[in-house]
Amino acid sequence: MRKITADLILPVTGDPLENAVLTIDDEGKILRIEEKTGKNASGIEAYSGVIVPGFVNTHCHLELSHMLGKVHTGTGLLEFIRNVVSYRDVPMEEIQAAIQKADQEMWENGIVAVGDISNKLDTAAQKTESPIRYYTFVEMFDFRQNQMTESTFQQYYEVFEGQSDVNGNRKSCVPHAPYSVSEALFKKINAVNTEVVTVSIHNQETPHEDNLFLNGKSGFVDLFGGFGMDMSGLQPTGKTAIHYAIENMDPKQRTLFVHNTLSSAEDIQAAHAWSQQVYWATCANANLYIENRLPNYQTFIDNQAKMTIGTDSLTSNWQLSVLEEMKTIVRYQSGIPFSTLLEWATINGAMALGFADELGSLEVGKKPGLNLLNLDARLDFNAQTQVTKLV
Repeated sequence: MRKITADLILPVTGDPLENAVLTIDDEGKILRIEEKTGKNASGIEAYSGVIVPGFVNTHCHLELSHMLGKVHTGTGLLEFIRNVVSYRDVPMEEIQAAIQKADQEMWENGIVAVGDISNKLDTAAQKTESPIRYYTFVEMFDFRQNQMTESTFQQYYEVFEGQSDVNGNRKSCVPHAPYSVSEALFKKINAVNTEVVTVSIHNQETPHEDNLFLNGKSGFVDLFGGFGMDMSGLQPTGKTAIHYAIENMDPKQRTLFVHNTLSSAEDIQAAHAWSQQVYWATCANANLYIENRLPNYQTFIDNQAKMTIGTDSLTSNWQLSVLEEMKTIVRYQSGIPFSTLLEWATINGAMALGFADELGSLEVGKKPGLNLLNLDARLDFNAQTQVTKLV
């Protein structure tokens, strides 16, 4: 058992605590949160800085960790996809070593839970051994080619069955993106997820995505054509891409829209009208890495969107750190308060993944992890802010 205090403790779901002690058992569960007095002062670990809960990374591709530095920045999503698809024949030993290293990097960076995209079984063993809690999203796509739907589904369902859900880990089948999933495949995915789960989907990351649905004049037509896919039979809907997604997804599930770089107020409102279980993951560094653009975060704030933070993969990022994502957000859109960013990085992510019973806030009975930030009482969050994992 440990007793821990700092200059300031931020529970996230409660008021800041200036003179408090957290009592933690050997498994990291918070037993007590109480005022520091002469009676409980013995044996306290006292730190300079601010204690916050462990971070939640709601979007990652752990299986792509071996591609660090392999894809150029600023190419746009279409060229990025071409580069990723063409990068093959990597020895499994190299892939596994990169997965293990990336998992350790996230742990050391104060991340306690990850929503991870999987197209293969490469990460399954590491997730079973990791101290991080994983929600594995087994991602499916058929390029909206109905003749591929059944074989695609069976291929990825084998991956789903092979993913472990021990040690508190969870899993679900999910669609890749509106532009890559047919209505038939959406139906199959919905049928698999019979219990309440979290469903992740990439959304509105590039203008080509909306244009595919608005008018059919999109680079995706040529991209998929280069893969041997015929897109000529797909008719534009006259609506943005997110409408196709919500018309084919299950509103009873927790739904995590990822990237949302071009999502408008109208798009956000349409999703909220469709379901009360909508969350939005932003991956700021990946958006800059690929498309050189960021979402307008104020639009999400103005529409009471439940924002979360993801890192995406080392294919499209320089590191896997929620703290670095927070720094990038505030560097480019500095009007967002630190308290808001902290909610995105902790409790909102925990709720999106269905882990809020144990993670995301400092409350008695939870095992959220404790991160120490080198901030003073002014909470001047900036590029020099660092994280140290305490629990």
